[in-house]
Amino acid sequence: MSPADEETALLGLAPVAPDRTVAYGPHPDQVVDLYVPRAAGTGTAAAGPLVVLLHGGFWRAAYDRGHLSPLAAHLAGLGLPVALAEYRRVGAGGGVPETFEDVAAAIGAAVRAVPDAGGPVVVGHSAGGHLALLAAARPGTPVTRVIAVSPVADLARAHELGLSNGAVAELLGDGPGLPERLAAADPARRPPAGIPVTILHGTDDPDVPLDISRRYAAVCPAATELRELPGVGHYAPVTPGTPGCAALVALLCPPGVDTAVTP
Repeated sequence: MSPADEETALLGLAPVAPDRTVAYGPHPDQVVDLYVPRAAGTGTAAAGPLVVLLHGGFWRAAYDRGHLSPLAAHLAGLGLPVALAEYRRVGAGGGVPETFEDVAAAIGAAVRAVPDAGGPVVVGHSAGGHLALLAAARPGTPVTRVIAVSPVADLARAHELGLSNGAVAELLGDGPGLPERLAAADPARRPPAGIPVTILHGTDDPDVPLDISRRYAAVCPAATELRELPGVGHYAPVTPGTPGCAALVALLCPPGVDTAVTP
């Protein structure tokens, strides 16, 4: 599947409504959608920990959580409690520090809404992978594990490359003090202490080059596992039904869970 076909396949999926939504602030984007674990429709206990999903879109308001709702529903169908978080983004009240503060607040709201699931596994895609890594580095974070999918894990390198027409500068504000803001928001300079990180990244990703993840893994080797997906682009790992997504599901579901279940 070509990179363009991957994007079409994901964005062509119909959004799946959550079981309920909780707000963690007054802004319309300060919400978390909850998907109840269905355990293949049996009503049995959850098959794994709470999964908090953080969507990508280079931190811009043009992209919202809807495109990850099929993944959220798919994981819930496998028996996992899922919280799909929204947050303020550039162009709609986001940026520094609002976007980062919202992600931390959203994770806390998800934990309170699903109190029996234990510490959450945060799964972030693309810019959401950057936010997941950064949230895990915050003091007092409840995050127990990060799975970053095609993440913008080295922010300085992403800025050097001008990814997505200067998205990093848009997020941080391209003015005086940018180097300091960049350093403070770069996961490669602020690794999450003691929290295991797994990175999934396709070798054919045209949006976030694989080198970004390789650089992060090189500077944060102690707790980071990088899994490269041959022939995979940017969107397949978060598209249910693809081999790339199967690799993600395998990291989340314990042995014995039937990962062939669909939403």
